[in-house]
Amino acid sequence: MNAIPPFLDHLVLATPDLAAALAEFTRRTGVEPAPGGVHVGRGTRNHLVALGGSSYLEIIGPDPEQAAPGRPRPFASLGLTTARTLTWAIAPPDLDAAIAAARAQGYDPGPAKPMSRRRPDGTLLRWRLTDGEDADPSGLVPFLIDWGDSPHPTAAGLPLTPLLSMSGSAPDPEAVRRPVRSLGTDLALTVGPVGLSFTLDSPKGPVTFH
Repeated sequence: MNAIPPFLDHLVLATPDLAAALAEFTRRTGVEPAPGGVHVGRGTRNHLVALGGSSYLEIIGPDPEQAAPGRPRPFASLGLTTARTLTWAIAPPDLDAAIAAARAQGYDPGPAKPMSRRRPDGTLLRWRLTDGEDADPSGLVPFLIDWGDSPHPTAAGLPLTPLLSMSGSAPDPEAVRRPVRSLGTDLALTVGPVGLSFTLDSPKGPVTFH
């Protein structure tokens, strides 16, 4: 079984059709994801599932109630036609120190940018993150996130599907492994087409998503 990476904050399952992806997730696992919130101005919304500890799964897609944003929606540039595990995030103990350490080892995860969204109950969440799409379009190298004094999404009492394992594949795993380890974490990697997968312990048994 592949170990869970150190400092894992969340996995991102992106979809062009959020309602369809949520229905499929519920059908396969027996667990209904909880509404997360709306990314105002970015044209997306998300639903969440706890993975155990302080880690969670984010299922993100276009928000039909928002007007089309003036810039591409997150992950829209990948031209998704179906739900897909695109990337992952880690929450190191010190975000700025982790960025500096990675740069010293030859990998630049990019600057930390402030973001926010409101939960359905009105609670405002604020965080800083590096732009993973710019630093690593493959999604195999995690982006970094820091929730600061904001409540963490897992504090909202999310439905739980424990994470059993996660892994990735790439034509040259070593080229991915170096920047991943420069961020103070790790990922089980095999040779193959670029991709991420994870397995959940659901009420219907283990379920793997790609």
